[in-house]
Amino acid sequence: MTPSLDAIFRPRSVAVVGASRRPHQIGHEIVRNLVLGGFTGPVYPVNPGADVVHSMHCYARVGDIPGPVDLAVLVVPAAAVLAAARDCARKGVKGLVVISAGFAEMGGEGQERQHALLRLCRKHGMRLVGPNCMGVLNTAPEVRMNATFAAATPTAGGAAMLSQSGALGEAILADARALGLGVSMFASIGNRADVSAADLLEYWDEDPRTRQILLYLESFGNPEHFMAAARRASRRKPVLVVKSGRSAGGARAAMSHTGSLAASEAAADSLLAQCGVLRLGSMKDLFLLAAATQTGKAPAGPRVAIVTNAGGPAILATDACEAEGLKLAELGSSTRKKLAAKLPEEASVANPVDLIASADAARFDRALGVVIADPGVDMVLAIFVSPVMIDAAAVARAFAAHAARTGKPLVACLLGKQQGEAAEEVLRAAHVPNYRFPEEAARALAGLWRLERLRRRPDTPPPDFKADRAAARALIEAARKARRPQLRGAELDAVLRAYGIPTVPGRVVSRSSEALEAASEFGWPVAVKVQAEGLEHKSDAGGVVLDLRGADELLEAWKRLEARFGRGRGGMQILVQPMRTGGLEVFFGAATDPQFGRMLAFGLGGIHVEVLKDVVFRLHPLTRADAQEMVDGIRAQALLDGARGRPAVDRAQLAEVLLRLSRMLTDCPEIVELDLNPFLAAPDPRDSCVLDARARVALSS
Repeated sequence: MTPSLDAIFRPRSVAVVGASRRPHQIGHEIVRNLVLGGFTGPVYPVNPGADVVHSMHCYARVGDIPGPVDLAVLVVPAAAVLAAARDCARKGVKGLVVISAGFAEMGGEGQERQHALLRLCRKHGMRLVGPNCMGVLNTAPEVRMNATFAAATPTAGGAAMLSQSGALGEAILADARALGLGVSMFASIGNRADVSAADLLEYWDEDPRTRQILLYLESFGNPEHFMAAARRASRRKPVLVVKSGRSAGGARAAMSHTGSLAASEAAADSLLAQCGVLRLGSMKDLFLLAAATQTGKAPAGPRVAIVTNAGGPAILATDACEAEGLKLAELGSSTRKKLAAKLPEEASVANPVDLIASADAARFDRALGVVIADPGVDMVLAIFVSPVMIDAAAVARAFAAHAARTGKPLVACLLGKQQGEAAEEVLRAAHVPNYRFPEEAARALAGLWRLERLRRRPDTPPPDFKADRAAARALIEAARKARRPQLRGAELDAVLRAYGIPTVPGRVVSRSSEALEAASEFGWPVAVKVQAEGLEHKSDAGGVVLDLRGADELLEAWKRLEARFGRGRGGMQILVQPMRTGGLEVFFGAATDPQFGRMLAFGLGGIHVEVLKDVVFRLHPLTRADAQEMVDGIRAQALLDGARGRPAVDRAQLAEVLLRLSRMLTDCPEIVELDLNPFLAAPDPRDSCVLDARARVALSS
């Protein structure tokens, strides 16, 4: 483990600075929780205005405490925190938890106060949780520390929990107890001045009691540190995250399709996916899945078998499984024969296996044993609607017995109140996930499969493509020297070709006679595109004319473009290119997120980019898995596969283009935005090419 956090989570003694004799005061409740929770070391109340707190001697200051102090919990007004922290530093305290608010969350003076506190902690080697937080706890038998002011005391178990919100932390601990979810450690990190989510991921990754990590985040802190810690932790333990702030308010104006589509939430999704971390949409979904992951069982695939005593809930479960991307398992013929021999004639031996309403514990026991043994079944959902004449607790014991014997995930859904509490208690004691409705159970099983796919995700580095880095950099530096943020068409074309990205040949001309010459050389039909500084979306502005099939059409197009773009602009420049058709228009791009840095995009291209917004983002740099997931992640998969009789495109080539672009961004960090739209993805990869492109470079480092 990281020794520097042991003073926070494994202290030998705790001082509560600001301990109070008055019930319901935070300083009172923290001391109470430490004592009633059975903390294994001494607890020292500190308050110069009190002699005794909770029947314990109260000290005027930390320096007066006779023995060593590992952890100090500060519950004093913000203006008094720095003086209390100095007292702790002189005492040799190694960990601070600052509950007090009034710091960076307020800005101004509070920000300065937080900076001063952090400088003091770093000078004296003290780790700091908070300020503006709810506290920390560790349920390990040798520690048993509850240094929070939460009303609910969690059950010991394998889930480490982090909340960036103190108020939400209270609800998290209460819900965990209500759901029977055991907790190993908990931390409310508040303003995360020092200890961050990444620090806790590293610490909990090394903790043998922690089997899963649950995070509620409002921000990541240092994205690189978080990515590195999350990638390591998720390889060994499920990491589930709810991150707030999904609204589009953070989207920034940008010149490119990529920039206008990308916002910080896309970057956050990308970061988590690349780390193997599963993002959930709500706290409810977090707990639904956490209940399933605490068993430690992972599915081999997405195939679900449903065993039920009622048809209606089974239909709901089937619909929910399919909606979540799971598959209903096809039971083998031998399985169906065994079921038919053990079940009443009225029962259904297909999946869902309906045991009918009279099914008791013995019938569920027989059916579950047969279904679980089927090699085509990866997960099992056992549904029981409790009729008055059936012993619900006995049925629950049958569920628990099979869950204990199999390595396949088994979740339960108990419906009905008749004898329900006793049955629920059986499942809770056996750590069998139990859900109120079939849809919740289906979401939990889908989450298990998504987690397993993330765990299996290869992390191989990208290939080392040959590239003319020197040529590309020379072109970019020339544009920067000329103070031109946008690369010209010919410049960008050369940069792309330097990295092996196929482009359409073209010639920039300034006279109609030159355009006719170029068209004759390329061969008809041709496309013409206006080249002008600041013209971002040429098609929208009428600056693109396609499929010109002869000189008369070209000259007519020239006149129209000149009338619109040529007057008062010092002449007009036109890019002439041969027409390319016969493939699917897709889109590649790059943008720079203000928090996370550069990210790449792939999606359906042409005029549909911003209309359909079928785009997948990943943070730069990409691995092979990142690139393939981007190609496989758009909704329009049928178009890639050749819908309506059209030939399929080469997915491997699309992934390779993404990897080449990522290499280009590595070599050329000055490129801050890039659009290749459209890119014509042809059935024969030799015919694929960039049809239009633009790029923006930073003029200063």
